[in-house]
Amino acid sequence: MNKKLIFCIGIISICNIASATVVSRIDVDGNQRMDAESVRILSNVKVGDNISSEKVNDIAKKLQSSSYFSFVDVKLNGNILKISVQEAPVVNMVTVEGNDEIDTDDLKKEIKTKDRSSYDISVIGADIQRMLTLYQRKGFFGTQINPKKIELDNNRVNVVYEIKEGHPTYIRNIDFENNKKFRSGTLRGEILSREHAWWRFMTQFDVYDEDRIKYDQQMLHQFYMRNGFLDFNITEAKGEFTPDRQYYSVKYTVDEGNQYKIDNISIDNPFPDVPNEELLDVLTISKKDVYNIDEIEASINAIRNTVADHGYAFINVDVIPDKHDDTRSVDINFKIKKTNRIYINNINLLGNVRTFDSVIDHHMPMREGDPFSLQTIETARQNLMRTRYFKDVQMVPTRLVDANMMNLDVKVEEQPTGELSGGIGWSSINGFMVDAGITENNFMGRGQIVQIKGSVAEYQRQALFSFTEPFLFNRELSGGFDVSYTKYKYSSLGGYGYDRDSFAIAGRLGWRLTDHWTQTMRLSATFDQNYDLQLGGWQRANLYTLGTNLRYYNLNTNFQQNTHTGIVGNIGAAYTGFGGTNTFMRYSADITAMVKFLDDRWQLRTSWDFGYLQSLESDNYIPRVYRYFLGGDSLRGFDVAGIGSRNWYFRSYSLGGLWKANGSTQLNFPIFIPDEYQIKGFVFADYGILGKPPRREYQYEGRPNIIDENWRTSVGVGIYWNTPMGPMNFSWGWPLKINEYDDEQRFLLSFATQF
Repeated sequence: MNKKLIFCIGIISICNIASATVVSRIDVDGNQRMDAESVRILSNVKVGDNISSEKVNDIAKKLQSSSYFSFVDVKLNGNILKISVQEAPVVNMVTVEGNDEIDTDDLKKEIKTKDRSSYDISVIGADIQRMLTLYQRKGFFGTQINPKKIELDNNRVNVVYEIKEGHPTYIRNIDFENNKKFRSGTLRGEILSREHAWWRFMTQFDVYDEDRIKYDQQMLHQFYMRNGFLDFNITEAKGEFTPDRQYYSVKYTVDEGNQYKIDNISIDNPFPDVPNEELLDVLTISKKDVYNIDEIEASINAIRNTVADHGYAFINVDVIPDKHDDTRSVDINFKIKKTNRIYINNINLLGNVRTFDSVIDHHMPMREGDPFSLQTIETARQNLMRTRYFKDVQMVPTRLVDANMMNLDVKVEEQPTGELSGGIGWSSINGFMVDAGITENNFMGRGQIVQIKGSVAEYQRQALFSFTEPFLFNRELSGGFDVSYTKYKYSSLGGYGYDRDSFAIAGRLGWRLTDHWTQTMRLSATFDQNYDLQLGGWQRANLYTLGTNLRYYNLNTNFQQNTHTGIVGNIGAAYTGFGGTNTFMRYSADITAMVKFLDDRWQLRTSWDFGYLQSLESDNYIPRVYRYFLGGDSLRGFDVAGIGSRNWYFRSYSLGGLWKANGSTQLNFPIFIPDEYQIKGFVFADYGILGKPPRREYQYEGRPNIIDENWRTSVGVGIYWNTPMGPMNFSWGWPLKINEYDDEQRFLLSFATQF
């Protein structure tokens, strides 16, 4: 039997060898751009090879799969292998047309058909599928993409992807099933997706997005875990077309489980010199509290910080919950583990297409080789977010295997850093007013600040150019200059009562003293032409000023809610003299304290501002144009320069004061509109007092002026709306304490637009 099998195999092998042909020559025709030898190399056959009919087919398939040819024919004529090809066209240019909802650059990232590549219909088909996926994620399920081939000379083509976007597919309903502990309306408020409504035109949250639905499931899980439902589970989450196939209906089926409360709390502490009582005191949870995963995380951070204060910076804290279903309680054990000192190996900057790496480096307090510290990393994240260069910053550490080293990926998502600002307002002094400006806070990606600003009103003109280099000479040293021109025409009406043409140029230099303190020096020259209605005639004034300012900045910010907790303050002093027309000192101080609460959605803010002028001349006189005034933004409810001492004859304008003190307390809070619109309301109380003018102003033409040194107060309400085009402020103020000669201004409006 075996002999017969071997015999048959031998016969078949002899037949195959007999049917194979030894190639004596390989002829190539039809090629234009590619030389014949390159075609032979691609075919993977050479003279002297034995080939069969099956091998001929393999050669044709190999050449066809190379994508260089639109047609391939391979034949064996005797001992001659003939390869006929028709080369695929070369793509000259790839363009996208008809797209509005998705940026062209984002679409081209999905297109593998490139300029100067071979035209391949299979690759184009894959390109279309990837672009359609992008549109589906934005809810445009009806999008159609038609590839168009435009033939050129020399076997070249242009490829055009013609896109018909159609309309987005909105969410009609978001329903929940089996939810007994929380109403469906409450759960809808905890996710990003929203049911479609006409007034949601500013957002995309009511457009069906599968990725957002997945994120919503995480948000639901976090919500239930914050409320003690440790066994919560989403058994089904699906989106389906409505019968008319115009909308989507989203349905979540949940299994809530039971709510658990905390029973016992314990800490496994391996450090004998760290008292357990101290660790228990910093915990944000206590017995009988409902289990809250956010408070557990806060307690972990508090333990880490407390242990670090005792010199143990590198620890892990594991939380071991022990559930008791019969009592619906859970015991919490914080297990502290010693770890070896860990160092930063590499810091990788990812996502910064525009911003230079060096700019990001300047804002991070750690370097490669430094000890790894979560607190330092969070400080770096806060610093980068405060630049406003980035929409989001993520710090992703990765432990190296078998080493006490950590790689740190700094992932940033850049956002527009330019701002078009504008404001519209009116008052009894300025009449209708329009101001506009352009500010670029990250010029050329170098972190430089360039600002051009101007305003036009019936009685005022102003222009400003400013440049700031935050890291002069590549050090923690900021420098810059300002050039401005201001023209006031207030002599005929209003609270100021003077005309003024002022041109100023100034240079600035600043440096960091500590983590929270900075100092700035400023040298300026101001060239004025002043006309005072009371004095009459034009007066020239040249002011040369050297000043310094100390700034304290310590804020903890929730960038999503745009709320802060902390203190910002300034203390300044400036000397004006150096041979100018006036000599005086100006002292200033201001402080602002903020606190966020109730899920960081509420914020209480209070501020104070002080100023004092001291004449260094024998007559102790300082011209009115350089004194303090209150009103407008500094004392809402009153017009600019709307309060203070008055000339008995020119009662419509203020004499100003040699000192001032004013403050404000404001409560910012969410209103009934969903958070994604970033609309908040506020109530405020403003208060201020303006000091007396120089003694020379106490009378005019032999009659006493109205000398006022009394407090003013006002209250009001307002709305802040961070629109997609920029923030807008609406405020209404009502004076509580007012004199008959004060000027009121009840309504203020301002807005800014980002680009």
